[in-house]
Amino acid sequence: MKVVEKIKQKRILSIEVLPPSRGQNVEEIYQVIDNLLDFDIDFINVTRHAAEVTYVETPEGIVKVPKVKRPGTVGLTAALMKRYGIDVVPHVICYGMNKYQIEELLIDLQLIGVENVFVIRGEYENRNIQPDQSSYKYAVELVQQIARMNKGESVLPGEEGFKTDFCIGVAAYPEKHYEAPNLEEDLRHFKEKFEAGAQYAITQMVFDFEVYKRFIEMTKEMGINIPIIPGIKPIVSLKSIYQIPRKFFVTIPNDFVQKMQEAKTPKEEFLIGTKYMASLVEKLLSYGVPGIHIFTMGRGQSSRALLEAVYGKERRRD
Repeated sequence: MKVVEKIKQKRILSIEVLPPSRGQNVEEIYQVIDNLLDFDIDFINVTRHAAEVTYVETPEGIVKVPKVKRPGTVGLTAALMKRYGIDVVPHVICYGMNKYQIEELLIDLQLIGVENVFVIRGEYENRNIQPDQSSYKYAVELVQQIARMNKGESVLPGEEGFKTDFCIGVAAYPEKHYEAPNLEEDLRHFKEKFEAGAQYAITQMVFDFEVYKRFIEMTKEMGINIPIIPGIKPIVSLKSIYQIPRKFFVTIPNDFVQKMQEAKTPKEEFLIGTKYMASLVEKLLSYGVPGIHIFTMGRGQSSRALLEAVYGKERRRD
């Protein structure tokens, strides 16, 4: 089922997982999802990662090659759909593929029964890899391509297109994308994605209810009227308090930081973090959000603790 159709029926709950690292199997991901399955999960998002430059020693010498640390987005999508019977939403990114390769990827996704895709620009871990002229620089261009494919239009001149039927999701940044000079400009780019055909959005990690609320108010003022689902990352350690802002360019409220600093043991940190994040989710639910999206980062224990604290038996499967 399409995300927007499900939202019309209920307030959704979705989770996000990463494909296994190169050389690892899928069992750890299954364990994370299995640990959350007695809750009523509506969708599972699967991330996609661009290649980065790495150096490999060969008999002929050291060569520079592009390498994706976590390949397998399409394979994992198909595996999860088959194993769980839950709708899976793969990420589709600009970097690492040109528009012709993206068209082929989207055809594959349509053929295996995917109904929803999540579009992000993506990041090169190593800027030595440069996109070619048939690659996109911005997510809005990819949204436009998918919208055209939904009409049966191909990127190949003069060729009859393979008509897709994807519900298109995009990323939103309540504190702005780190490259944007200010939130107002970032919102203009968000509106461009909405006008290009985006049907729903999931935000970057939110740790402050007022930040999300202000963002929603600003989007409404700009005429952006798609469901915007808050992204939630359970934080259950003081170490994460300092790591996450550096990596994801988000702000963590001072009262939360202080409470975590006062914890005497890792167990106390876990309990304080779970309680804080549960309180945040409850505020968001009271505000009337269309759903909650949890970034598991491959860690099921903290995600489960948060779900139990918020929902108890409310969203348990029968």
